[in-house]
Amino acid sequence: MAKVVIWGIGMFADLAYLYLTEDTDHTIAGFVVDVEFKDADRFRGLPVVTPDAVAAAFPPAECRMFVPMSQRENGDCRRSKYLAMKEKGYGFISYVSSRAQVFSNAAVGENCFILENNIIQHYASVGDNVILWSNNHIGHHSSIGSHCFFTSQVVVSGRCSVGEHCYFGVNATVGDGISVAERNILGAGSLVMRNTKPGQVFVEKPTALFPMSSGDVALK
Repeated sequence: MAKVVIWGIGMFADLAYLYLTEDTDHTIAGFVVDVEFKDADRFRGLPVVTPDAVAAAFPPAECRMFVPMSQRENGDCRRSKYLAMKEKGYGFISYVSSRAQVFSNAAVGENCFILENNIIQHYASVGDNVILWSNNHIGHHSSIGSHCFFTSQVVVSGRCSVGEHCYFGVNATVGDGISVAERNILGAGSLVMRNTKPGQVFVEKPTALFPMSSGDVALK
């Protein structure tokens, strides 16, 4: 149980507030946001401060930090805020849903946001500052690098490795024993069955629109 300061006052921060208040014993102390995005002094009834005032308002000796930001700039933005708060002396929580299944010999790093119905199997590991949205499968003996973002219904098979700063779209799949290099993007529905190189992007073709007007076939 900890007093927690959440980075941001947008959609991700609001979801983090809801998950933490409904599914943990943590107490939310307040929020911190860059000055250019601070348009109110309170959010969810709690104080909002800027980074230059956060240590005075919420001392690192008393509070821990949570930075649940999106994958803008391939995770670099979230990484920079995470490291900036670490430099100020903050420790971090991770949120792992009570409805996720994380085996006892799996490992989860700090500042992770792991939502409902994720499965992290035996001897799998998840690095720091990783977001796993709902319903993903991380196979046995696989490792997920720091600063990654998984959307939903992603399957990482057994004995895989995923480098840092990767993004996985909905229903992306990685075959058994595959190494996904850093800063890869796997688009929705993509299937990766061979080792990749840094900075690669994989995009599955969208389903084609059938060339048929409503007059061609009687719809019943």
